[in-house]
Amino acid sequence: MGERSSGPEPRLRVATDEDRDAIDALMKASTWALFPAFYDAQQTASSVMHIAHVDPMLIEDETYFVIEAGAEMVACGGWSRRDKLFSGPTEQEGRARLLDPGTEPARVRAMFVRDDWTRRGLGTRILAACELAAGKEGFTRVALMATLPGFPLYIRYGFLEVERGPITLPDGVQLDCVAMEKDIEPPG
Repeated sequence: MGERSSGPEPRLRVATDEDRDAIDALMKASTWALFPAFYDAQQTASSVMHIAHVDPMLIEDETYFVIEAGAEMVACGGWSRRDKLFSGPTEQEGRARLLDPGTEPARVRAMFVRDDWTRRGLGTRILAACELAAGKEGFTRVALMATLPGFPLYIRYGFLEVERGPITLPDGVQLDCVAMEKDIEPPG
C-alpha cells in the first residue's frame, strides 16, 4: 500500500475498460478493510462477493471515475443515468432503463476508497464530479443507497436520509443501508 503522506497529488479521471481488474481489487480491499467496523463477518464477506464488483455498464457509459496517486488506484465511484441504484440484490440486475432527468434522480454508484486513503477528500471529489456530470445532462437530483461506512461522507456532502432499512443480498444476507437524495447545486 502507498504511503499516506508522500507521493503525487491524486488525479481524477474517467475509468476505462482496462481499469476493471484494478477497480475490482480496490472495491474488494476497501470492503474487507472498512465494513467490519459496521457489519459482522458474514455481512462483510457477502458484501465482498455481491456488492464489491465492477458494473461494466458504468464504465461503458463513461460515468465512472477513478482517482490515482502515481500508478496506484486509491478511489473509485461514479453515477448513472440508468435505473439501477446499486449492485448486489437480484432485483437490481438488468435494470438498464434510462432515467428521465426531469422527473427522476441520477444514481450515485459504487463509491470505494482504499482504507489508507480515507478522510482525504477523495470521496468528495468523486461526488462533485458525479454531480457536475449529471447536472450537465439535465438531472436536478442525485440518489444513492449508502452502506453504513459511506453514510458519514454522504451526510457531510449534503445528502439527506430518505429511508433506512436492510437490503437482502443474493445469498440471503441482510445489510443495513440508507437510501439518500440530494438536490444538484446549480453551477456557479
